[in-house]
Amino acid sequence: MSKKEKNIINRRLIHSYLSSIISISLVLMLVGIVGFFAVNAKQVSNYFKENMIVSVILKQNVTEENALKLLNKIDKNVFVKSAEYISKERGAKEMEALLGEDFLKVFESNPIPISIDLQLEGDYLFKDSLSVIENKLMKEKLVEEVVYQESLVEMLNANLKKIGIVLTIVIILLMFISFVLINNTVRLNVYSKRFTIHTMRLVGATRGFIRRPIIVQALFQGLISGVLACIVLSVGLFFVKREFEQLFVIFDVGLIGAVLVGVVILGMIICILSAFFVVNKLVYLSKDDLYY
Repeated sequence: MSKKEKNIINRRLIHSYLSSIISISLVLMLVGIVGFFAVNAKQVSNYFKENMIVSVILKQNVTEENALKLLNKIDKNVFVKSAEYISKERGAKEMEALLGEDFLKVFESNPIPISIDLQLEGDYLFKDSLSVIENKLMKEKLVEEVVYQESLVEMLNANLKKIGIVLTIVIILLMFISFVLINNTVRLNVYSKRFTIHTMRLVGATRGFIRRPIIVQALFQGLISGVLACIVLSVGLFFVKREFEQLFVIFDVGLIGAVLVGVVILGMIICILSAFFVVNKLVYLSKDDLYY
């Protein structure tokens, strides 16, 4: 074989290998993107839930000192994420913003009571849990009323449940598609070596001897593809953080790192399994089957 022919073959092999890596990397990138949302689904859900306010309205005769003591007591409960004291003056200003500046003129004194605004932990933002919390708060002698939007809570939980189901279906479909695409890419790459495998079998090479270098190559192919996908995803996250920094308040950075590691491991596992099954099939092919 001339040097020119060897160079042509080498270029084709390199082109084929790079094409395989790029194809696998693109698929792993999609898996990574969906993975980011999947592992942070609870954080996203809790973010929306925890931004809902439960107002604890105190009785008219409650003093500021007693209200602050009650706030500290309520804040120690496990279901409370944060508690904020709302004075009569602040409450009046908020009502003015809603109803206009003249609404207080019909009253001789400020009718707005002292209140405490609570942000609850996301795990407690359910109808049954809120009812228990409401009953507990109402047992306090200083509390007149506990106010929250029950219909909004139910709607939010229902919508988050639907989103969770859709996301689960998308993840399952994407994982299946990813396996099929990566499997086909590796299969074509290994299948191009069928004549070499057949020659090795003819000279007495065992299946383990034939399989070993191909699986090692598939391992590095999956590793390189996974690392390449992680690099692109990391660059994408950097630009997303710069434009939408609020997302990283919701997302858990540790879970994002776990997804990136998972992308690399997934790429290696699928490539190894695909190469293993394809090689096992090729070692049993007859000479005539090699051409079909």
